[in-house]
Amino acid sequence: MIEPVKRRVVIHFPGFERMDASAHYRRFKRSAHRSSEIWGFSTAIEPLSEEPGASHFAIVCEAPGWRTASTIYICDHNTLVEKFSDKPMTRRILAGFASFGFAIGQGALTAYFRHAWRFGLFFLFPFVLMSIGLATCLAVAAVPQWLDFQSWHYLWSLPLAYSFYRYLFHPFSERLLTLHLLADWELAVSAAGAGDSDLDRWLERQSDLVIEALDEPADEYLISSHSMGSTLAAHVLGMVLERKPDAIAGKRVVFATLGGAILQCALLKSADRLRQRVGEIARAPEVSFVEVQCLTDVIHFYKCAVVSLCGHPDAPQAELMFIKVKHLLKPERYLRIKRDFLRVHRQYVLHADNPGSFDFTLLTTGPFPADLTTDYSKRDFGFAKAAALGS
Repeated sequence: MIEPVKRRVVIHFPGFERMDASAHYRRFKRSAHRSSEIWGFSTAIEPLSEEPGASHFAIVCEAPGWRTASTIYICDHNTLVEKFSDKPMTRRILAGFASFGFAIGQGALTAYFRHAWRFGLFFLFPFVLMSIGLATCLAVAAVPQWLDFQSWHYLWSLPLAYSFYRYLFHPFSERLLTLHLLADWELAVSAAGAGDSDLDRWLERQSDLVIEALDEPADEYLISSHSMGSTLAAHVLGMVLERKPDAIAGKRVVFATLGGAILQCALLKSADRLRQRVGEIARAPEVSFVEVQCLTDVIHFYKCAVVSLCGHPDAPQAELMFIKVKHLLKPERYLRIKRDFLRVHRQYVLHADNPGSFDFTLLTTGPFPADLTTDYSKRDFGFAKAAALGS
């Protein structure tokens, strides 16, 4: 019989979304209330305590036979997202393509298609789309030259090219978050080791936070992460192990990545430090490394041995938990999102419609140890019944 977790400390690293800690808190609160209705437990969520670099809140979930109190720290990197996003459009495009060229030169494209061809297509998508749009603009602007018109015809071809981009292509590309994805690759290149003082300072602050959070009394310490947040979380936990290895001594620590994209950065040649830290995490006996994956999510490395591909085939490998988004949602809701690859990718941290294979609220605030990889719908919540029979 599994002993329920009574006290948990969670340190969560969100994905690359333009959301601050307050926005992530509101999302979590909505999902927690919905999950409690689906699974039949109660939730009591305290207001968010917003502090620089250490926003957190407390939540208690309980049902007959179990009660779990959790403190959740939100390590949002919205300041980094804004740094790469709050630039004039021309600079955003040029910086994005510079990151693309750097990643190509670092062997990213070959590595992506070798290990996860769908992620390789995701890598190419925003740059191919933007290239098509810009090439079309140039073609429209150059019509007078093509047709050997007089120079005054540029008076209409140039405004027409601008109008095409401004009023047709840009709105279309923004629905697909193209510029946002270009910014994501800027951060990916920085996290791979290209050097960024703002990122370095952010990682230092978060490692201090994790060390302080590990001092709190708890049955379990969960470091959860989504998407790009998994790379940042690996850096931070690795820094903790380097700076203060005894911080986890005698503790049960779970490192859980949801749709994790560690290999997005780790497969770049310059990511030596990141790959080293992944190995340190995998070899730490107190840390259980779990990856939650989904076949229909193209923005991660499905069934890839992350630890081994980071250069540590002899180290303990991450346990894999497979989920199916289709089974978590109502048919009509799934049909609305199934072709939106970014929306499917966010489902890891959103509420479901049905009691299914996975639930983010239960992972972070429920009674089960976070390193269990069995289907949630097959787990036994009958702690009260078991306790009564045992007595």
